Amino acid sequence: MARILIVDDAKFMRMTLANILKKANHEVIGEAENGKEAVELYVELKPDVVTLDITMPIMSGLEAVKEIKLHDPDAKIIMCSAMGQQKMVVEAIEAGALDFIVKPFDESRVMEAIQRVLQ
Repeated sequence: MARILIVDDAKFMRMTLANILKKANHEVIGEAENGKEAVELYVELKPDVVTLDITMPIMSGLEAVKEIKLHDPDAKIIMCSAMGQQKMVVEAIEAGALDFIVKPFDESRVMEAIQRVLQ
């Protein structure tokens, strides 16, 4: 069971992801709707895993990955992206994200990504 921080500017996406994770007995310890909140909550809550949307207001997921990695080089981050954002996903992986999941979320793919980063 992992302690997970969910970051997405769309409440519906956060709810969808939270439901998938809770069903698998993971604990959602926080939610943020932009990269700035994500960094603040990461530092405060020290989650095991972060799911991070790429396109968000105030601070993008890409900027948030870099910022979180400055605070914790071992942070386990999974990027969430819509189709067609491959270039940004590659940049996020290069910045330190460990995996990515595509929206709309496929439950088995979400669980696979979580298991992979926790190993």
